[in-house]
Amino acid sequence: MIRSKLLLFSLFLSLSLIEAPFAHSMTITDMAGRQVEVPETVFHVICSGAGCLRYLSYLGAQDMVVAVDSIEKRNSTYEGRPYALANPQFKNLPLFGEFRGFDNPERILGLNPQPQVIFKTYKDIGYDPDELQTKTGIPVICLTYGNLATQRAKIYASLSLMGKIIGREKRAEDVQSFFNRTIDDLNTRTAHIPDSQRRSCYLGGVAKKGPHGFQSTEPAYPPFLFIHAKNIACPPGQSGKPLSHASVSKEQIVAWDPEIIFMDLSTTQMGTKASGFHELEKDPVYQGLQALKNNRIYTLLPYNFYSINYGSILADAYYAGKVLYPEKFMDIAPKEKADEIYTFLLGKPVFENMAKSFGKAPFEKINLR
Repeated sequence: MIRSKLLLFSLFLSLSLIEAPFAHSMTITDMAGRQVEVPETVFHVICSGAGCLRYLSYLGAQDMVVAVDSIEKRNSTYEGRPYALANPQFKNLPLFGEFRGFDNPERILGLNPQPQVIFKTYKDIGYDPDELQTKTGIPVICLTYGNLATQRAKIYASLSLMGKIIGREKRAEDVQSFFNRTIDDLNTRTAHIPDSQRRSCYLGGVAKKGPHGFQSTEPAYPPFLFIHAKNIACPPGQSGKPLSHASVSKEQIVAWDPEIIFMDLSTTQMGTKASGFHELEKDPVYQGLQALKNNRIYTLLPYNFYSINYGSILADAYYAGKVLYPEKFMDIAPKEKADEIYTFLLGKPVFENMAKSFGKAPFEKINLR
């Protein structure tokens, strides 16, 4: 009986929303090329899909959110999403669907207040945006989740589109300028270092839809690209290509024998006897690596955690730069720099809170011998 009433209410509300045009509206073209009519003034939204709520948080529009997906409601030991740490109030908001874009139209129609716009990343994952828009009568705006290294224009276009719809155009411009200034600073510090002074390095433990071990890496890892690091997993001439997660064989890592090893802390989610740290410490294959013998193992903030954490990428770049070229980063205190980045993007420092989430501290040298 209750379900029947809810279905009737949903149908009535959906038809009402579809038939009643916005008093003042504008038509926009979203990142999927769809023509969508949205209200001129927006006060309430929801964000569907990995990274979508991160974008909204960068624009300082957290107060517009009226509901969240299931990942925001979890109480997890590990938390690698700075935007979530900066906004603990998200946990107390109503639920509108499952994470990764698996939305629930009935839950959305039952929200009070109703969202005026649904933003959605990764349109091909989860609920189809056109079907969701038809079933709810609420405009669905598709965004694109790019990366800072090779698809920065996609990030900027999505931030600008979101900013236009919610009245945060100036903030969207400021975020883009911040990314550009920061990446330019990293480039200026490291672009002209002779190859003979560049130590080879490798990143292990990179997450990809969940945690992975030491063999998991990123050939075009953005922090390494920004500081012109000698990433042994990125063959010469490949740095300009799109990011590509890779699982490298043990034998190849041993053959490369990097001088310095960095570990993404997301690997600690696998447990003390399965993480990349455990593999590196206990697997006989790795015991001859010079980085292990010389105690040159360093920890980095999680890179992929419900999609890419742009702020953490920039913070990781400064720490990796400090390790690889200390003379070029003498003025940088990496942990303080991380909080400077988070404060700009999210309004508050979150480094220490994130550091408590993992079994090992970020931005530290780890002795595994």
